Amino acid sequence: MAATIPPERSSRNERSSLSVDTRTVRGRRELHFTSLEAVLADAEKLVSSPTTRTLGNWPLGQLLTHVAMAMNRSIDGISFRAPWYLRLFGRLMKRRLLKRGLRPGFKLPRDREAAAYPAVASPQEALALLRQAVGRLRNEKATAIHPLFGRLTHEEWTQLHLRHAELHLSFAVLS
Repeated sequence: MAATIPPERSSRNERSSLSVDTRTVRGRRELHFTSLEAVLADAEKLVSSPTTRTLGNWPLGQLLTHVAMAMNRSIDGISFRAPWYLRLFGRLMKRRLLKRGLRPGFKLPRDREAAAYPAVASPQEALALLRQAVGRLRNEKATAIHPLFGRLTHEEWTQLHLRHAELHLSFAVLS
């Protein structure tokens, strides 16, 4: 059963109004997750700490919700595909990205933004969504076709989720 995700952003202007260029943010944490349980443990620590702050454009609840949404979509499916030339490039880069991780500053095409940038949830609500998504990945196979990388195995999806979580949670720091 799919987790209930808060409503998605409806305004394209919200994305364009984000003020922090995430490619240049200093002070991010260096993370390397080896399991989904490690992602959950880090998220739980961030949510439970009164000193957690974020360095990018999103509050902690939005970061966690976005990571949970991506996990659920790897099971439920993704409704769009990247253009053929980007898919070709993506397949060539897949192995490198699964091992080395993702870089900040990636911008989706305008028509895909609203689906990827979730509404703000409280950190506690977002943590519950993340727990549900990780539980689903333990019990269900991620078999959706990735819009850029194409067909991925469940293990490749898991590696992608770990790299994705590393990227987003690196913007959450304990003061």
